Amino acid sequence: MRPNLLTVDLSQLLIVDVQTRLIDVMPPEAVSACIKNTGILAQAAVLLSVPIILTEQYPKGLGHTPAELLEQLAGVIPVEKTAFSCVAEAKVKRQLSRDRSQIVLAGMEAHICILQTAMDLMAAGKQVCVAEDAIISRQPANKANAIARMREAGCMISNTESIVFEWLGKAEGDAFKTISKLIR
Repeated sequence: MRPNLLTVDLSQLLIVDVQTRLIDVMPPEAVSACIKNTGILAQAAVLLSVPIILTEQYPKGLGHTPAELLEQLAGVIPVEKTAFSCVAEAKVKRQLSRDRSQIVLAGMEAHICILQTAMDLMAAGKQVCVAEDAIISRQPANKANAIARMREAGCMISNTESIVFEWLGKAEGDAFKTISKLIR
């Protein structure tokens, strides 16, 4: 066991509400980085057999996950939800693996669905890692506030590159070569 480091055997990736109509109201430069980094996390998770859960908040109103991200998710089917916390949605809760104690969070919006999900996951005994460069809010101040609250509550705040290299653990093999190219 590597304390406070992520491992592929214990991790699950939860991508929250990266949806077309939400994207339209986000700061363009920040949304580009969020989608890019979420895609890197998704591709690394697929390569390393880290289970992925994808959610969509009320897709009838907020649209669906963009095709560019879906292509990187190897057939993961989005779970529709109306609760802000993913944990409050029974379909998501069923997909959270009991033997996967580490949940990596990416997506939208940091101060609403990411924050509430992180807090509920911690209350459920999960170790939560938030990929700071793969989350976004319409207002940067709201994202900063959410990160401060999550950190204060005991969430690990990390970044895409740290997460994927923790999952890898060593610089060898095909997965390392492929993931290294994604990071460049």
